[in-house]
Amino acid sequence: MNLQNLLDLKSRYPDAKLVVGNTEIGIEMRLKRIQYQVIISVGYVSDLNILAVHDDGIEIGAAIRLTELQTFLKKVIEKRPFHETSSCKALIEQLKWFAGKQIRNVASVGGNICTASPISDLNPLWMSAGAKFRIIDCKGGIRSKMAKDFFLGYRKVNLASTEILLSIHLPWTRQFEFIKEFKQAHRREDDIAIVNAGMRVFLEENNGRWFVADASIVYGGVGPVSLSALRTETFLIGKGWDKDLLQGALRILEEDIVLKENAPGGMVEFRRSLMLSFFFKFHQWICQQMNGKESFSEMLDGSNLSAIRSFKESFCIGTQNYEIIKHGSSVGSPEVHLSSRLQVTGEAEYVDDIPLPPNCLHAALVLSKKPHARIISIDDGGAKSLPGFAGLFLAKDVPGGNDIGPVIHDEELFASQFVTCVGQVIGVVVSDTHENAKLAAEKVHIEYEELPAVISIHDAIRANSFHPNTERCLKKGDVEQCFKSGVCDKIIEGEVCVGGQEHFYLEPNCSLVWTMDGGHEVHMISSTQAPQKHQKYISHVLGVPMSKVVCKTKRIGGGFGGKETRSAFIAAAAAVPCYLLNRPVKITLDRDVDMMISGQRHSFLGKYKVGFTNEGKLLALDLEIYNNAGNSLDLSLAVLERAMFHSDNVYEIPKVKVSGRVCYTNLPSNTAFRGFGGPQGMLIVENWIQHVAVELKKTPEEIREINLQIEGSILHYGQQLQHCTLSRLWDELKSSCEFSKARKDVDLFNLHNRWKKRGLAIVPTKFGISFTSKFMNQAGALVHVYTDGSVLVTHGGVEMGQGLHTKIAQIAASSFCIPLSSVFISETSTDKVPNASPTAASASSDMYGAAVLDACEQIKARMEPIASRQKHTSFAELANACYMERIDLSAHGFYITPDIGFDWTSGKGSVFKYYTFGAAFAEVEIDTLTGDFHTRIADVLLDLGYSLNPAIDVGQIEGAFIQGLGWVALEELKWGDADRKWIRPGHLYTCGPGTYKIPSANDIPIRFNVSLLKGAPNVNAIHSSKAVGEPPFFLASSVFFAIKDAIVAARAVLGHDEWFQLDNPATPERIRMACSDDFTKPFASSYYRPKLSI
Repeated sequence: MNLQNLLDLKSRYPDAKLVVGNTEIGIEMRLKRIQYQVIISVGYVSDLNILAVHDDGIEIGAAIRLTELQTFLKKVIEKRPFHETSSCKALIEQLKWFAGKQIRNVASVGGNICTASPISDLNPLWMSAGAKFRIIDCKGGIRSKMAKDFFLGYRKVNLASTEILLSIHLPWTRQFEFIKEFKQAHRREDDIAIVNAGMRVFLEENNGRWFVADASIVYGGVGPVSLSALRTETFLIGKGWDKDLLQGALRILEEDIVLKENAPGGMVEFRRSLMLSFFFKFHQWICQQMNGKESFSEMLDGSNLSAIRSFKESFCIGTQNYEIIKHGSSVGSPEVHLSSRLQVTGEAEYVDDIPLPPNCLHAALVLSKKPHARIISIDDGGAKSLPGFAGLFLAKDVPGGNDIGPVIHDEELFASQFVTCVGQVIGVVVSDTHENAKLAAEKVHIEYEELPAVISIHDAIRANSFHPNTERCLKKGDVEQCFKSGVCDKIIEGEVCVGGQEHFYLEPNCSLVWTMDGGHEVHMISSTQAPQKHQKYISHVLGVPMSKVVCKTKRIGGGFGGKETRSAFIAAAAAVPCYLLNRPVKITLDRDVDMMISGQRHSFLGKYKVGFTNEGKLLALDLEIYNNAGNSLDLSLAVLERAMFHSDNVYEIPKVKVSGRVCYTNLPSNTAFRGFGGPQGMLIVENWIQHVAVELKKTPEEIREINLQIEGSILHYGQQLQHCTLSRLWDELKSSCEFSKARKDVDLFNLHNRWKKRGLAIVPTKFGISFTSKFMNQAGALVHVYTDGSVLVTHGGVEMGQGLHTKIAQIAASSFCIPLSSVFISETSTDKVPNASPTAASASSDMYGAAVLDACEQIKARMEPIASRQKHTSFAELANACYMERIDLSAHGFYITPDIGFDWTSGKGSVFKYYTFGAAFAEVEIDTLTGDFHTRIADVLLDLGYSLNPAIDVGQIEGAFIQGLGWVALEELKWGDADRKWIRPGHLYTCGPGTYKIPSANDIPIRFNVSLLKGAPNVNAIHSSKAVGEPPFFLASSVFFAIKDAIVAARAVLGHDEWFQLDNPATPERIRMACSDDFTKPFASSYYRPKLSI
């Protein structure tokens, strides 16, 4: 297609959308449900793909891909005089952090311009650089428009329906004309800007001074379009480039572009401070560029150089240090994950990869749009008229019980009269395709009578809104007496808010359900951590016995606790139409729906009172903790209880009182997440440890070290600490990371760098291993030995990427002394191993490994008489000989965790079989002007006994650490509440990767070292190993407290040495606003604390 063809098409279809990479229009159509009747692909129109160098600048075709532009600009810089290419350099730097490489490879320059996003990274640069946009109409007429006049309003540009953007003209910069780019996002890589900017200044010398002849200051992310700071630009003209200019411009900038209190996107104080910070950086950068120029006297202060110094980019380096303790043929060996090759080639099958059975329907959920309301009416007329519609099923259609819940039945499968959160399931639509089902679900019209809603923990406390029978208390000694006795030299009080976290598993919730034998049996394949829960839920809602319901799971694409209970109601919803219509039904949640309805890690509120001596010895702790359960209990009480059990972390506290309550709110029910409340409890502890340190003017590490628990310590729930390696871990880590030297190096760096600060921290952990509900600590397995010597193992655990099947296969291989390749684990199925506990609590390798070993030992005992008669050349030969002797080569193994149990009435017992101990050191560097940070070093040391598979265990540690880093420093959930009126009440704003940011490759520590403690066998688990899934997660808090240490250094510059609260996640907003300085003072006090959705 040539340009004339395109213009003809545009003339015939003036409302047609032009696309190159479809990176914006595709999202609008898929996620925003915007329908465009005509779309024209213009990626290969030659006139739109021009890249030309002219005497007056560069011409860039509108269809040029961003990657092509980057490559072209780099070549231009090499060939043109240095002073001409300032704008080219700025564009290259901005493109470096523009989306991800995959997007840059297909997205076009013109598409980004015409989208007119208020947070476009490039539009502020086009505007400040004086770029002109060439526009052509359908008759071939061409006009030019300055970039600064092209953007008319939110997503509106100066283009008629019969015009298209042809090219961009970027002028060369003049001698002493400088252009600089700025951007701050939640995450450096592949993220949209919070605020960005393009700034230009042209300096001229006059009578020995340098004056501003021209200037352009443009910001994005602070209005409906990229905005020029017009009053600031006017002020700059004719002024000398000096400190007076800086101070005057900053004063005007404060009022030049104003963000209202409830501006969309929130973070108003942060965004306004960024505008000042960016201009300060620009001023300092100009001073650096002009350094050494004749008559330029505004020298850059050495301490201010850090304002413009970029983080030093470096390749990540990792080390893994462990010993190999072999047991038999396979246990202890660092074997590769059995599914890894299939996974990296894309051949591994997940639920969505399974070929659909004939006559299969697709399901979509009808969801509440109100946080609390009475259902007045439901109208399915619009849905029925759509093609492919096969039915809408509501509460009245459920053949069995509509009441569900993993612990108590306090939920409805389909809401019948009231809805209690946005995203609650009201019904399910089935249709012939996934897209048609979603469209039909949206067309179901529901009228509501709205009722008052409780959203946050603070709301719940004020309204006395708690789930019934969920108050808990643990006591050790008389706390009040200790506070009153005068033995405490100091007593502090405070409050800690702990943010939640989205599971963000790669595979969303998905189930395929079908009936068999004329509709009398129900089978399903589900992405779940708990096939037995799916079996139980579906049995209940359909009113059929569990023996007629089979759930199978081959592998899942991540779970992290999110598929322990919350996946079950989704499968149950699909089972209703499947059963009633006697047709297969598949349900797959889109990412935004999955995030909105399936629950997250619980947010917590902790209120503490701590007494201690002047030396830092802890004496008493009185702690109240609350978690936000949402609209049903789910596992929230157990999550609260584990948080309470971990409310000492690793510290000896003579007197303890911990009380807890589970808050009822009108949010989707929160649920299990890696750590199950333990990390939240420990994070509260480490916050008040920091508070103690500040009060005593000591380092947190000093407080931690003198209060470490030791062998024989009696914990606040009556359990005695045994086989404790805490002191050894602490000492070895301090030595290996050279903590004293690191502290001196950081202090020296901070002394010489005003606007970049480094911080460090060492944080220990102690994580209890066992389900806290005693009955769940049981496991079953089934082992078959075949006559060719191969072994088939089935057990109740689910492979979700953590390597469980690999470890189990190693245990079986070592038991029979056969190669690992001779053992196969196909799937987890409720008709093979019944009544299995969820794959959770880090205990699966312990329990299912022991159950498999039990089965193997039974078979070996039967084989032994045959084996003792004569020597067999192979295991296959022995197996065949046993078969010929009619020996049973199949066994069911079973295991229960011994010596555990807890009585809440007395508050005493042995909750956990053992503990996994660990510690981590982290060093970070922050930009105090923007809140950006890098993790320079992370050293992790964990006691895993004799590892079953050190390669997999190290991978688990690394993955847990990075996921934990997301929780403490990146991932923030934002709900519509009183503090965020720009979000609809009760709605989750961060319901997709566009707004919710998990760590990227750029967030991996630059130096990442993982070591396993040597020579520390665990007598309480199979083959002396220890559990690994959850314990390392909390160690990422070392990054959080290293960030806080860096902020402490920044605040100290202006004399702020008092205690301050930093909530997690430590996002750029929280880091920057805590680094109180002259650029934040106009908008917030030094005690300002950005609101957190808890």
